[in-house]
Amino acid sequence: MVQGPIKQRIHWLAVHGGIRGVSKVFARQGDLQGRLLADPAVRADTVTFIEEVRAMGPVVTCRAVYMTVDHKVASDLLRSDDFEVFGMGTNLPKAVQWVADRTKSDLLHPIQPPSMLSVEPPQHTRYRKLVSSVFTPRAVAALRDSVQASASTLLDELTDAGTTDIVDRYCSQLPVTVIGDILGVPDDARSRILEFGELAAPSLDIGLTWHQYKKVNRGIEGFNDWLSNHLHVLRRNPGEDLMSQIIVASESAEGGPLTHQELLSTAGLVLAAGFETTVNLLGNGIRMLLDTPGHLDTLAARPDLWPTAVEEILRLDSPVQLSARMALKDTDVAGTTVRRNKAVILYLAGANRDPKVFDDPHRFDIERHNAGKHLSFSGGRHYCLGAALARAEGEVGLRTFFERFPDARLAGAGRRRETRVLRGWSSLPITLGKARTALSS
Repeated sequence: MVQGPIKQRIHWLAVHGGIRGVSKVFARQGDLQGRLLADPAVRADTVTFIEEVRAMGPVVTCRAVYMTVDHKVASDLLRSDDFEVFGMGTNLPKAVQWVADRTKSDLLHPIQPPSMLSVEPPQHTRYRKLVSSVFTPRAVAALRDSVQASASTLLDELTDAGTTDIVDRYCSQLPVTVIGDILGVPDDARSRILEFGELAAPSLDIGLTWHQYKKVNRGIEGFNDWLSNHLHVLRRNPGEDLMSQIIVASESAEGGPLTHQELLSTAGLVLAAGFETTVNLLGNGIRMLLDTPGHLDTLAARPDLWPTAVEEILRLDSPVQLSARMALKDTDVAGTTVRRNKAVILYLAGANRDPKVFDDPHRFDIERHNAGKHLSFSGGRHYCLGAALARAEGEVGLRTFFERFPDARLAGAGRRRETRVLRGWSSLPITLGKARTALSS
């Protein structure tokens, strides 16, 4: 069921519009959650905001939620059985939630059940076990050659590009090519995946404008229709791709075969998560390294440092900035009682800059010994299944780009994405300079 225009408007008001209006009021009163949602200065300068929150203690009480930028607190809550994930709109006041439930569509959404992001065991265990049975470390390792080949092909096409938007021509193209191969997406459909991804990227955010909400719905609706048809095709004619293997495995899944909606949600999350975060990782990495040419000189001399450099990029400019958990009961967290059914915003980007864990935490250090202790891939039972693939794409994608274009430089300020949960570049103009001959790997 797709929402009609009236239901769509009511649902937006219940889930986003009301929160947006209240957040503006709270922000004027200094409330941290209100400022996070409604103050453009916070998105423009996240580090200053993070340090302001840190100065207030390990857990900060806001008007409607709690918030933390403490690494230990965030790590503990990601692993705690006293806290759980929750779907968008499920922690609203009861009357508002009643309206939201009766006006929502039945289209898949990344933070609505049955998505793995918003369910707990036993459902989560069932879905994760299915994907893990196919998305094995060996399968991911075997994909590294595919990542290298895709990166080299895309960079061949940029040899005479001069000045180009590297997000459009490379950072978005590499992950959609790789994930498309994994999921059996035909070449002629990949531009549609890019389009749907761009439209739906703000879907993880709360407090969307009416215009943003309509764009997100268009993206999710288009993605639902395309993916549903794609799964029917693969079910009739399974190939060698991992998505076909997931479909076959789902027929004999523990607890019974997955319904079409469950399979649709699982496949959609694998596709979207495998694409969106890697686009951000590549764009953030290119920008950070162009801003620190000394690091590029070091990496050229010591390519063995690329894995650590990728971990440091993930730590310092986290592609996923925020997560949240809800308390199942009144729970003491670092001296603060978090009340039952109250949410804690886990500011992962802040935890990744915790000085108790990372020395000189705001410094970009490609030799940092514990860079991999970041929480950018979440933790506990919801730890990102695609973390190994994202790391491989980051390492191969960035190394190959700078080996091919060692004289690349910024050609403009670029434009950040207008999202809070996801952080990346929507546009990044680069003058590539003279290309070197492709190196063998």
